[in-house]
Amino acid sequence: MNTIDAKLLAKMFLAGAKNLEVKKEWINELNVFPVPDGDTGTNMTLTIMSAVKEVNGITELTMENLAKAISSGSLRGARGNSGVILSQLLRGFTKGIKEHKTLDAVTIARAIDKGVETAYKAVMKPKEGTILTVARGVADKALELADEAQDLQPFFEDILAEGKRVLEKTPDMLPVLKEAGVVDSGGQGLIVVLEGAFDAFMGKEIDLSFDAGESAKVVKISPQAEADIKFGYCTEFIIVLNKEFSDDDEVDFKKYLSSLGDSIVCVADDEVVKIHVHTNDPGLAIQRALTYGSLSRIKIDNMREEHQEKLIKDAEKVAAQQAEEAAKKEPKKEVGFISVSIGEGFGDIFRDLGVDYLIEGGQTMNPSTEDMLNAIEKVNAENIFIFPNNKNIILAANQAQALTKDKNIIVIPTKTVPQGITAIINFVPEKSVEDNEAAMIEEIKRVKTGQITYAVRDTHIDDKEIHQGDIMGIGDHGMLAVGQNVAEVAKETAAAMVDEDTELISIYYGEDFSEEEAEELGAQLEEMYDYCDVEVNYGGQPIYYCIVSVE
Repeated sequence: MNTIDAKLLAKMFLAGAKNLEVKKEWINELNVFPVPDGDTGTNMTLTIMSAVKEVNGITELTMENLAKAISSGSLRGARGNSGVILSQLLRGFTKGIKEHKTLDAVTIARAIDKGVETAYKAVMKPKEGTILTVARGVADKALELADEAQDLQPFFEDILAEGKRVLEKTPDMLPVLKEAGVVDSGGQGLIVVLEGAFDAFMGKEIDLSFDAGESAKVVKISPQAEADIKFGYCTEFIIVLNKEFSDDDEVDFKKYLSSLGDSIVCVADDEVVKIHVHTNDPGLAIQRALTYGSLSRIKIDNMREEHQEKLIKDAEKVAAQQAEEAAKKEPKKEVGFISVSIGEGFGDIFRDLGVDYLIEGGQTMNPSTEDMLNAIEKVNAENIFIFPNNKNIILAANQAQALTKDKNIIVIPTKTVPQGITAIINFVPEKSVEDNEAAMIEEIKRVKTGQITYAVRDTHIDDKEIHQGDIMGIGDHGMLAVGQNVAEVAKETAAAMVDEDTELISIYYGEDFSEEEAEELGAQLEEMYDYCDVEVNYGGQPIYYCIVSVE
């Protein structure tokens, strides 16, 4: 085979996405730091699932439509640095294929190279030893082989082998990977996608049903009173036949279902029968079905409950729409603020400081570019400052900035929540947007952050031996402390950050660290550093017992 068409490429893309979905937890475990929030596999999966949804929605499959679906879906669904880079690789690749009806080795190689070029441009300071390096290796090999490649099978085999070879070398390029004994997780995720795509090219049978990528089933319910719902249970199931299901059987079974309810669907082939019926007694339908074979995918929904829920949701939706319409009629204010936050306490702090819109997210669930765009749409301001508050969210915020045309978006590259708090505290309404941006960026450089959590596996990092269950203090640039006690590790973490210029130490305690423990820690730090102010605040964050910031 020397070319592939849109149908085969779509199958290859979906197979790559499926392989990533299946192996996402394994990729998460390749996280350098042994923290309970490894998210590379999750971020890459959610990113590609957004594109899967678009691809599965294509009504007329052409190369152009496929390219648009993959690019648009992954771009808007991108989460975390690895997800954003994956979306840019796909975006560049699809630019290189969209005008072709079939793809040969030369076209594929150029498209891969375009993807790598696009991804490198999206990252401010590209690091080698990452997903970018693996993608570059694949692209270089593809370009090297393309002119002589007549058969795509050895071409794909060779570029995949080169990608794996480069992946194995990533620990030699990034010392932190070598010390932790892992390859780059983003690079591994890319190889997993390519392996799945190659399996589909080779004709391997692959289950292309997706959990994360499936769109919700839409059920249209007419505005009627509950009493008008004659049959209360929407019942669906599949009969896996163990004997012949003749045309007469089909007629008889439909007649029986008609005696129980309405909205009947009975679709049969040689092996299975798909049933849908609205009835007040699902059990009777199931009992009769069992006489033909075993049942799978049984789904019974109470339509009266759904009706009540829909009435409530409809009322809430109308109220929200009315509020939104009213807000749109108001003149735009000069400046608005969007902040990523996780934890009830942090949310209250940001609201008190004047943030217009909070995006729930952070370490355990990075918000997508789409989440950012939705927030931007809801803030009625000419200029909007975004505080990502996590180094893994900054690229998604930058991508949302690039996609927004009607508002001026300013992304302040805050890597931790304390940096975000400092940034907004330093906003001065009387200053220009540009002066405020410069001041915020300068001020967040003064903030050091240590996050206290527990280890989920044994490892060795930053010259520290870590065992599963140990308490760790992780700073802006590496591991600061390891021990057995949260308060002791917090104090050691603070000691690694405090210097003679320190003026303020802030403690934000999470949902697994009590107020009493936090106040005691604050008192101890006050005694240790009597030249500093010490503040204790409720953050309410999960996973991290407490977050200590020094400025």
